[in-house]
Amino acid sequence: MDGAPAAPLPREFLDFLGENGLDPSIYAAGDRVPRYVRVKPGSESCLRELEGELACEPERVDWLPGFYSLPPRVQIAGTKAYREGKLYGIDAASGAAVSALSIAKGDHVLDLCAAPGAKLCMMLDALGDSGSVTGVDVSEHRLAACRTMLQKYAIGDRCRLFVADGTAFSVIPARGHSYKSCESTTNEKVQTFQEWTSRRPWKERKRAAKARQSATSKSRLGFQHPEIIFYGKHSGVVGLIKDDLYRTVSDNELLNCGYDKVLVDAECTHDGSIRHIQKFEQWGWETLQQRVLNAERTDNLTLLQLKLLISGFRLLKVGGTLVYSTCSLTVAQNEDVVEQFLKENASAVLQEIDAAASWPCKSGRIPKTLRFDPSTSQTSGLFVAKFTKVGL
Repeated sequence: MDGAPAAPLPREFLDFLGENGLDPSIYAAGDRVPRYVRVKPGSESCLRELEGELACEPERVDWLPGFYSLPPRVQIAGTKAYREGKLYGIDAASGAAVSALSIAKGDHVLDLCAAPGAKLCMMLDALGDSGSVTGVDVSEHRLAACRTMLQKYAIGDRCRLFVADGTAFSVIPARGHSYKSCESTTNEKVQTFQEWTSRRPWKERKRAAKARQSATSKSRLGFQHPEIIFYGKHSGVVGLIKDDLYRTVSDNELLNCGYDKVLVDAECTHDGSIRHIQKFEQWGWETLQQRVLNAERTDNLTLLQLKLLISGFRLLKVGGTLVYSTCSLTVAQNEDVVEQFLKENASAVLQEIDAAASWPCKSGRIPKTLRFDPSTSQTSGLFVAKFTKVGL
């Protein structure tokens, strides 16, 4: 359902926009915001065929390599290129958040809120043939969709996926099996992780089900062990024992063995997404009240966002880069979270996003932060802030 909402926006939502200094007219821009796709590197030849199928020419996004725009109402799911894993849908603003990480060959990258998976794909493409990407999400079924996406695009060799609470996640990257230096006392019968396969033996499936049941029981007591649901053969997991993978490390150790790059694309009210807001016409505007406008829920969300940001930053090595983003346009979920985080983390420094000089975005209310919105950027709304960790 593209275009401006058929019914006027409810008064409560207009008040919400006013309180956050947002122009309601951005929600009438749905028919002008393109649908974006990213073409898998090496698959650019599919564009001519795509043009024939869709009867429109994909337009290169000059400011974001690999991205192309299509008319808003175009559906890509039925195209040959999509079915064959040569392109996938991802908003250009989300692509900009990944680009802000400046992922380099050999980096160990953490995506702390990984679902639905398009950003994971973009990260893995940037890695090349070294490094790793760790995806984390609290929702098992959404993370399973990420796994399916990695398999479809055949880029999961250097990725591992954990079902876990991102605010408490603590698994460090596998840097050439360096875990072994802190190996606990074991015996020869301890099993190591074998190469992952979707067709696991019955005994292994039974063990996994038992582990999930145990994790569920533990979660009721306030703690839960991360569950790994996928790992590629070059992700650093094959050959490890469970104690190696999940070993506890101190904050001091993390300064040197943490992740090089971390993305915290945090859960939010999604008020920056025109298409998301338009869905409330079908769901009912009273649902908007519950999911977006409810003050208690918003307060809980901002607390969650801060916790996710703190958790991601803890797992970052000194000199590493963290990007925080939300698809909300509110100050509470963006600048206010950043300000509170900086107050509590002396080793965190806001950084300029150099590539943003050519991006169609505006500065946030805090210098060096960025805001994309439908009117200015022709994208969904997105807030982006980039940090580095300095030694103290």
